[in-house]
Amino acid sequence: MSTEVAGGLSADELAGIQREHLWLHLTNHKLFEKQDPPMMVEGHGFIIKDARGNEYIDGLSGGVWAVNVGYGRESIVNAICEQLRRLPYYAGSMATPPYILLAQKLASLLPELPKVYISNSGSEANEKSFKIARQYFREKYPNKDKYKIIYRNRDYHGTTLAALASSGQAERKLKFGPLPEGFVEIPHALCYRCQFGKSYPGCNIECARALETVIQQEGEDSVAAVIVEPVTAGGGIIPPVAEYYPVLQEICRRYEVLLIMDEVVTGFGRTGLMFGHQHYGVDPDLITMAKGLASGYMPISATVARKSIFEQFLVDPENQTGYFRDISTFGGCTGSSAAALENIRIIEEEGLAANSAVMGTYLMEGLKELERLPIVGEIRGKGLLAGIELVADKKNKTPLTEKYLAQIVADAKTEGVIIGRMVRSVPDLNNVLYTAPPLIVNKEGIDKIVAAFQVALGKQCV
Repeated sequence: MSTEVAGGLSADELAGIQREHLWLHLTNHKLFEKQDPPMMVEGHGFIIKDARGNEYIDGLSGGVWAVNVGYGRESIVNAICEQLRRLPYYAGSMATPPYILLAQKLASLLPELPKVYISNSGSEANEKSFKIARQYFREKYPNKDKYKIIYRNRDYHGTTLAALASSGQAERKLKFGPLPEGFVEIPHALCYRCQFGKSYPGCNIECARALETVIQQEGEDSVAAVIVEPVTAGGGIIPPVAEYYPVLQEICRRYEVLLIMDEVVTGFGRTGLMFGHQHYGVDPDLITMAKGLASGYMPISATVARKSIFEQFLVDPENQTGYFRDISTFGGCTGSSAAALENIRIIEEEGLAANSAVMGTYLMEGLKELERLPIVGEIRGKGLLAGIELVADKKNKTPLTEKYLAQIVADAKTEGVIIGRMVRSVPDLNNVLYTAPPLIVNKEGIDKIVAAFQVALGKQCV
């Protein structure tokens, strides 16, 4: 007899409805002709349960590195409910108390960027940053057209068309074109596969200095901004070397190019500090954030800016086009701001950024032992954001193909741990496994994650 899962329906009944009607993200539904579609139904702490009652350590914080504070946080649920009862929504053209208080809180965390624009997804936050950068320079220099956005190879900035155009993952762009023009690529920052044939530290940080070459090629009067992830996430878990961002920032300052940091993944403790860029002594002009902002309990994102950027949009009321003419409908959901406020309180009061640093070090120590395996090329990460690059040949660094990574992920799940992998992102280089558990994870959880990697990888080495 089937057990009720939700709404009086069994897992089989829900799976039937799912096959009939639901269109999942990033999924080839042909798979479900021969296997059950995935369905998660419950979570507590860093453990999740599927519709069949199987429990797993969530090594991906909700699949996309979002549930930083873990599952079952009653105080966040209560904060949302209380706010929804009082006032669920008003458009972002009018302030509400949680809107105001969240802006104040984010400004306290990032005092150099005290102006906060709230929207509802990471893609949207990045779109806002592009619009702000372009209009900023058109207001400041009416006779110039500084509009181009420079992005980095292997970085990812979102699924909307402009955000996709600014992403350095060619396979994610396939068949969605034509994409908006005005986006230009610079090299990635992965030393393991240096595009300049150099070895760190015996190099001149050419990957960062390439920015100046691109600016000069495009014309310095045409470039508005550079957008980068502090640590490249979905493109292979790539923390740049310490000198990288100071070089990048110096070039941006010299050519008056805004530096945008995409903290959608790395923000709110993921890397061991509250924000990923804080590891590098860099001062961005704009920062975007989402995922960990409310730990997935509600959809919300923000774009924060320097006061000098905001002030460029302070124009005479008779100027009909000089202010920032933009809106995000669901940025006005008050429950999202309430969730974010309570989420940040938890991160701060429970010291979860510090726990991420401690557990991240413990995780890397465990994973480093796997480098002895013949298919493990390099292990890298920062805080609770770790990646394992797999190779068919260590000497030549020949990438292991995606089908092997898919089997490794499946084998880890059999061991009771959800891990992830690069999927059709960078041509011929989708060879990185990753894990990013909730920031509340403990040593026992880390030990199980490492053990699952060991078993799953070991099966490919027999």
